[in-house]
Amino acid sequence: MEQVIEGSVPVTVNGMEIPEEAIAAEMQYHPAESMDAAYIQAARALVVRELLLQQANRLGLDQPALEAESNETADDAGIRLLIEQEVTTPQADEPACRTYYENNRHKFKTQVLLEASHILLPAPPADVSVRREARRQADAILAELERSPDSFERLARTHSACPSGKEGGSLGQLTHGQTCEEFERQVFCLPQGLCPKPLETRCGYHIVHIDRRVEGRSLDYQMVSDKIARYLDEHVQRKALSQYIHYLAGEADIEGIDLTGSDSPLMQ
Repeated sequence: MEQVIEGSVPVTVNGMEIPEEAIAAEMQYHPAESMDAAYIQAARALVVRELLLQQANRLGLDQPALEAESNETADDAGIRLLIEQEVTTPQADEPACRTYYENNRHKFKTQVLLEASHILLPAPPADVSVRREARRQADAILAELERSPDSFERLARTHSACPSGKEGGSLGQLTHGQTCEEFERQVFCLPQGLCPKPLETRCGYHIVHIDRRVEGRSLDYQMVSDKIARYLDEHVQRKALSQYIHYLAGEADIEGIDLTGSDSPLMQ
């Protein structure tokens, strides 16, 4: 089936049309590279919702007002009851959780902690000549640091364009997520000591000294078992729900949209 283009083929589920206005309103929840892509994602989401509502209706779960939770509409309650009744999944047991832990120990560590200092030599990303000069200056400062390792704070106060320069270049303690991604990706790979070459980012060049590096420590199974169980339960639930929606879609007459795209709810 061809992809829907806004304003062309009406989107229907078993003859029930999903209004253009509803799809347009839904688009705000589906950011995409283009308006057409956002429209397609929004239409798919509403088709899936309509499939579930129609099935709840067929099973007599379309009037669940007495069982609705707080701030829950009747439609939302109907879908919730449908999923609770029709999409049953086993909960992760102890052996499954422990197997996942043993196979993914690298995921269960405390964060690496760095104490770092830097000297920033700014250079706009598109200005080749300025970046070339910034790199030349960075190499010169590194050469001076090799001759005089104790001069980092003085050089930071003299040359760094970062506010940390006033503090001798100190960035304090760093964990993942505190600095820009391109800087972080490089700095967390560094051993303790002076980095022998400048780190390049869109901001310019950074001369970096890792003052202290504390490796993440492994977390015991007991500390993460509940988190693993929740993750495995949610993973199985999502897969079972996707299969259930796939079944409903296969039994339905859907026009105007293709649910089989890689970003459709069937593939989540």
